[in-house]
Amino acid sequence: MSPTRILILGALLDGPMNGYGVRRRLEIMGADQWANVAFGSIYHGLSKMADEGLLDVVEAGKGGKVVYAVNDTGRMEFYRLLMGSWSTVQPIIDPFQVALTFMDRLRKEEIVAALHERRRQLAMNVEATAQAVGAKQRYGAPGHVNENLRLMGAMLQAQLDWVEQAIPRVESDELP
Repeated sequence: MSPTRILILGALLDGPMNGYGVRRRLEIMGADQWANVAFGSIYHGLSKMADEGLLDVVEAGKGGKVVYAVNDTGRMEFYRLLMGSWSTVQPIIDPFQVALTFMDRLRKEEIVAALHERRRQLAMNVEATAQAVGAKQRYGAPGHVNENLRLMGAMLQAQLDWVEQAIPRVESDELP
């Protein structure tokens, strides 16, 4: 199940758009922060979904600008993917877990320094996410988009809590 596919189809439910319009709509919703969407993949996704019969090309203008509209088949696919996303639980892929796997390959001082830096980065991100709640509405995002930011903030806070507990464990030679 591709989150980018759902995001593109969902954005087009607001009306026909070209690739740049879809990108702007997703940026307004903050998808660049919580969905790990590669904006370059939007153009490929639009073309592919048009080839699959999920989108109609409503305008092919100068300079390669193509305007797409979601059709009934695309709406059904959006609904199917959306409903599947509500109940699908997948692991969150985080490079930090790879680093944890090999923490025994580092010296204690390196681990402590890395954890302190991670704590600093996480604290900044928790604060920035908290400040972003409510701000997206000034640019036209629906209010419920704040829930994505709240969820992301809670996940960042959980990591920050873990790091703060791990630092003294490494310092006391409990870890690794």
